[in-house]
Amino acid sequence: MNTVDKQYQGFLRKLIMYGQEKEDRTGTGTLSYFGEQFRHDMSKGFPLLTTKKMAIKTMMTELKWFLKGDTNVKYLVDNGCNIWNGDAYKNFLKNSVPHDHQETMQEFINKIKTDDEFAAKWGELGPIYGKQWKDWAGKDQIKELIKNIKENPNSRRLIVSAWNVGELSLMKLPPCHYGFQCYVNDGKLSLMWNQRSVDTFLGLPFNIASYGMLLLLLCKETNLKPGELIGSLGDTHLYKNHLEQAHEQIKRDSFKLPTIRLDNVNVLEGEFDYEILNYESHSSIKAPLSN
Repeated sequence: MNTVDKQYQGFLRKLIMYGQEKEDRTGTGTLSYFGEQFRHDMSKGFPLLTTKKMAIKTMMTELKWFLKGDTNVKYLVDNGCNIWNGDAYKNFLKNSVPHDHQETMQEFINKIKTDDEFAAKWGELGPIYGKQWKDWAGKDQIKELIKNIKENPNSRRLIVSAWNVGELSLMKLPPCHYGFQCYVNDGKLSLMWNQRSVDTFLGLPFNIASYGMLLLLLCKETNLKPGELIGSLGDTHLYKNHLEQAHEQIKRDSFKLPTIRLDNVNVLEGEFDYEILNYESHSSIKAPLSN
């Protein structure tokens, strides 16, 4: 069994066995515990779960969106990524003036795709991840990070933060993964991300793969080899309507981790081409998203 799936299934088991019942903002209810760590040696393969099939294009599109500094869902929906649609639609229902006909989610998304003026107003999510990564008070944190890794690799200040306290109230959803730190040793670059809130069934597999990809992209830009990927996890929870799915995934044996090939990498523009190689997995497991 690869250690990525092994760790992940361990998180699910721990939540089912020892998680404390907690209410949450969505009204769904969770099993929760506080404080967990994920670790992966990137030389062992790309950290993509094999105990369920992962939506690779969706997570890579979201990462490109972050790196571009974009905060409007139009780029996402135009590229087939729908994971932020619920947040945009929820804001639309809350703040738009109701008419005789209230748009359904699908009608809303179709208008985002076809009506630029509508998209500019209702597709905007506020100063979330991309804004903070690329324009925190005029500072491009990703550009500064790459520069500092190259010029001062022993620095303990190789940090990018998305937790801008002064702008949290303007965000449609405050960042769940709120910052990451890099570390250089023996020609290898490691990355640790910090996460306040962890939707273990739906969100965490995306976070693992996304930050794994970000680490590889930064390695390309800095000519360093990939070291460790580490996740520091706060409120780690399993929604109660994901229990059946979690039990199913725990029973599955894992496959060998895939590898990845990268081309045409331009981190500062949010552009890269990728190919996942030798990815073998079980079937996907559907689960509802709590908003």
